[in-house]
Amino acid sequence: MDDELIKVIVIGDSLVGKTSFIHRYVNNTYRAEYKSTIGVDFALKMVRWNDSSTIKLQLWDIAGQERFTFMTRAYYKDARGCILMFDVTNKLTFDKVRKWKADLDSKARLSDGNMIPCLLVANKSDLESPQVTHKQISEMCTEHEFVGWTETSVKEDHMIKESVSYLLDVIKGKCPRVPPPRQSGFIDSVVLKSTDVNKSSCPC
Repeated sequence: MDDELIKVIVIGDSLVGKTSFIHRYVNNTYRAEYKSTIGVDFALKMVRWNDSSTIKLQLWDIAGQERFTFMTRAYYKDARGCILMFDVTNKLTFDKVRKWKADLDSKARLSDGNMIPCLLVANKSDLESPQVTHKQISEMCTEHEFVGWTETSVKEDHMIKESVSYLLDVIKGKCPRVPPPRQSGFIDSVVLKSTDVNKSSCPC
């Protein structure tokens, strides 16, 4: 069975849940408190892709503190996908999405010169009083060329596996790498919703 190494970086402000997301996906564990990541950390998970191949998925947990921003070029190197996360109950972390996406696009590209496919993730959807609307998220997604967006809850294990599965589908060419043309309705971008993760996650 052939193995393929894929590096995916997880970026966003501090305390939005990046480390919790990775631990939930890799180990299916959840703790209410994690220490802030210092610099970078990463986890490895073997993903069965098909009957003849597996993916060695490296998830790189990039520190969200401003003092580590100067190191992001090195951390982004060789990444083939990105999850950009914000806290749906903290508007400031959503406003910083523009900065994080601009930093990614300016410092890293795929080997063919295209932008690294990036999924926008609105975490902590289990909490009350969200400060960001679906319309705002959708507009951010379309304006800054994310491959899609979804709400997640690490605590409730909601849309964690589906998010990673969808991004891998995009990386491997099973799904479009850019949102589809605008259509009627208030949501113009690809929105991930609960699916059977054993099936293709493309029908979002």
